[in-house]
Amino acid sequence: MDFQVVVLAGGTSKKLVPLVSKEVPKALLPVANRPVLSFVLEQLELSNLKDLIVVVEGQDAALCVGGWISAAYADRLHVEVAAVPEDVGTAGALRSIARHLTAKDILVVSGDLVSDVPPGAVAAAHRRHDAVVTAMLCTAPVSGPSDSGFSGGKDKTKKPGRYNIIGMDPTKQFLLYIATGAEVEKDTRIQKNILHAVGQMEVRGDLMDAHMYAFKRSVLQEVLDQKDTFQSLRQDVLPYLVRSQLKSEVLVNGASQAPPEENGNEKNSSLNNHMMLSRILANASMPSFHELYASDRSGSAPVRRTHKCCAYIASNSNYCTRLNSIQAFMDINRDVIGEANHLSGYSFSAHNNIIDPSAELGSKTTVGPYCMLGEGSQMGDKCSVKRSVIGRHCRIGSNVKIVNSVVMNHVTIGDGCSIQGSVICSNVQLQERVILKDCQVLWFLQAVSIRQSLWLEKRNKYKG
Repeated sequence: MDFQVVVLAGGTSKKLVPLVSKEVPKALLPVANRPVLSFVLEQLELSNLKDLIVVVEGQDAALCVGGWISAAYADRLHVEVAAVPEDVGTAGALRSIARHLTAKDILVVSGDLVSDVPPGAVAAAHRRHDAVVTAMLCTAPVSGPSDSGFSGGKDKTKKPGRYNIIGMDPTKQFLLYIATGAEVEKDTRIQKNILHAVGQMEVRGDLMDAHMYAFKRSVLQEVLDQKDTFQSLRQDVLPYLVRSQLKSEVLVNGASQAPPEENGNEKNSSLNNHMMLSRILANASMPSFHELYASDRSGSAPVRRTHKCCAYIASNSNYCTRLNSIQAFMDINRDVIGEANHLSGYSFSAHNNIIDPSAELGSKTTVGPYCMLGEGSQMGDKCSVKRSVIGRHCRIGSNVKIVNSVVMNHVTIGDGCSIQGSVICSNVQLQERVILKDCQVLWFLQAVSIRQSLWLEKRNKYKG
């Protein structure tokens, strides 16, 4: 298919502190005891997209991620790991590796995406429409606590998230309007004459940008070179391409002429752009409105260059979300051993859970449905685990209750502890009778006592 894939794996994301560190960068955070990056790599491999550049922010994080990829995918994928400076943004990351991009089309995927949508389907749609960009959109997940979720808050009401305001043509193939980031928080205003002209444009606020984009390389590199202040693909590059798709360049008798906004007359430029947008929307109901706009009134040969911005909308039955917050980390861990267990890569028992054959359970210990107990972990007598993930080589005492939580690797938990709605990072030691609710216990807190547990719970309540 001649696609080159770029996986933007991040680094030590501030949104995921305290879960991430130099030793455990974002790409290696565990989801069902697998690095989150593995979910993207598996989907790419299934789509036969095996020529990858994995971009990691920070040299230390790149070394960690590169070492894991070499061990796990040495004979399966052709992967080059590239380290870029921290906080350069997604557009800045692509600028940093521009010299390595050589294929006709580039598929850019976020390394924190957990999805069963085949990347090959997005690539195929991009080629079918000969688009300059194709963005994958999926139904926005609900936000907030849930009855079966990790949050211990009292408000159990789920509310739909608001991610983008998106306008599409009636065929739902072409992007005509997009508002992202801070623009979404403002009132959405579309002028009356535009609304009158559009007729059949569909405006939606229930779709999430999944951070999977197919780009025509030549156009992407041109935008990145010319717009050196652009930092984000989602907030800068994609909206720019959507805004400019029918005014890329005007050709007069075969000679190029700069678009109106470059002629120096800001007032005329604004008017021309407004008229242009009205014509875009008026023609949007036609299946080939790009081609119609490119032609003159007589319908003869094209006199203008246009480009197509397309959308690939995932089915409502697909699972698609990103690990971009602590709440998302907890939700995805729950989902991948629950309703989305087809993504886990594991075989579930008759009790609908996963207990590694090397794990040991004490007398009268129960591990409920939608739970996972990792390799080499041991649990004492009379323990109870509900809707939780327990990592590898953990040592858990007797009379311990773990509910709606994630316990990472090599954790020691003393007798009589109660853990609810919490994340326990690797190598943490909890002494006897510690009570944790809605906490994140850091990897550098080697030993937590019952007195410290009360402080942790209180600190978490007032955090943020």
